[in-house]
Amino acid sequence: MSESKTGTVYLVGAGPGDPGLITTKGKELLGSCQAVIYDNLVADELVISLPSEVERHYVGKRSGKPCASQEEINALMVRLARAGKQVVRLKGSDPLIFGRGGEEAKHLKTSGIKFEIVPGVTAGIAAPAYAGIPCTDRYKASFVVFVTGHRAREKSFSTVPWDWLAKAKGGTVVIYMGVGEIEKIIRRLIDNGMSPETPAAVVERGTYPSQRLVTSTLADLPDDVRAHNIRPPSIVIIGDVVDLHPMMEWLGDKPLFGKRIMVTRPGDQAQELYFLLRERGAEVQPYPTISTEEYIDSEAWKKIAKLREKRRWLLFTSENGVRYFLRQFFDLIGDARNLAAFNIAAMGYGSSQALSRHHLSADFVPGATTSVGLAEELSARSDIRASTVVRVCGNLESDYVAETLASAGASVIPLQVFTTIYPAWPQDFKDKLTSYPPDAIIFTSGRSVEGLFKNLTNDEAKRILANAKLVSIGPATTRYIETHGLKVALEAKTPAIPALVEELARFMQDVS
Repeated sequence: MSESKTGTVYLVGAGPGDPGLITTKGKELLGSCQAVIYDNLVADELVISLPSEVERHYVGKRSGKPCASQEEINALMVRLARAGKQVVRLKGSDPLIFGRGGEEAKHLKTSGIKFEIVPGVTAGIAAPAYAGIPCTDRYKASFVVFVTGHRAREKSFSTVPWDWLAKAKGGTVVIYMGVGEIEKIIRRLIDNGMSPETPAAVVERGTYPSQRLVTSTLADLPDDVRAHNIRPPSIVIIGDVVDLHPMMEWLGDKPLFGKRIMVTRPGDQAQELYFLLRERGAEVQPYPTISTEEYIDSEAWKKIAKLREKRRWLLFTSENGVRYFLRQFFDLIGDARNLAAFNIAAMGYGSSQALSRHHLSADFVPGATTSVGLAEELSARSDIRASTVVRVCGNLESDYVAETLASAGASVIPLQVFTTIYPAWPQDFKDKLTSYPPDAIIFTSGRSVEGLFKNLTNDEAKRILANAKLVSIGPATTRYIETHGLKVALEAKTPAIPALVEELARFMQDVS
């Protein structure tokens, strides 16, 4: 038996928060890897949107304590690579700037594992930029120095030349991991000659829509950090460039700026929703409460392949139905011209959009956006009698549609193409959610409501739902929410993702 080929480990910088800041190469590697090892500061959206078959290994922090030691991370990378997997070691910000990417690269080298380093946008540049503060400026700063502040209390261990920095003029000092030691850092700078009136700022959760900026003077910054309860991750900026903030501020102009919006839609279906929310300034919290897996009903497909009736219908009630049906159709039947024999009925925005992505359009779209309404409206058509209807569905959908169509004289072939499951959230996801609870939660189906309560204990649900506005895609989903004794703050007038986001943006501005 030949020895399996060793995989490659890619040390990829994910950027400091905004998932859009990952590089194109980093995104491509994520899309083709077999395993990902990720940290606490990596945007959840980058991991949630991965295909279900990708192994996920969280090695960040839980309750403020490391989930895995560096030795354990090193061993995990080697083990996965020796198993022949292509591994993305996804690190917040840049892998080599005040991270331990260098240590990991050296360990891979000595272990005989191939690796590549993919730089990322570092927080020291991105956080100030998102706050409207340039690190350099033609008139105010001709150099920038990045330093770490987490060992400032230990003079014998810190190698940062605070005395030299205090005397350097005409530049910018950017401090990583310095909030916990801010008083000691500022005291050392002032004691060594930096003016107490030097402009200073701190950016918390930089590049996230919920980022916070505090501008001050060097002397007053420690008090202002305490007064605003600034927490890590934060970046401290010291220098005259801070004064440019009022002229360069841009992030706060968006209608959902500073709002955390939790999305329960499956990650592989939620890209449009994530994008539209981020475009309006929201911090997206991607917490899918349901997901789907492909299911192939071979016997039903044999019946479909043998159809010779002139009157045929395809009936879709979900985006997943369209997606999995077309994948299986082309795999099992192959010739797209065979679709021409069917009329197509589609319910709702998701089904219609999924069809349009494949250059297909529905012959019938009901006025109602419920499966009951679809069945009754379609049954009223004269051409449904003596027709064969392929009812494309998942495992949890009601038999009412098929029964109603059969009562109207149609021959119905139920075709299950997917199975709905309720994914279990890893503990680190729950920890993040309870640390930064959502301002609003979007539900786009009744099943997504059920999935939320399958993932949370009663106490966890109370903490997360305490101050969140619940948003529903339509009446059927609202009914599911209300069966749990919860109140819907906003039900979309138009059951479509773009319309829902527009309504939410107006609603959140009105209630702010």
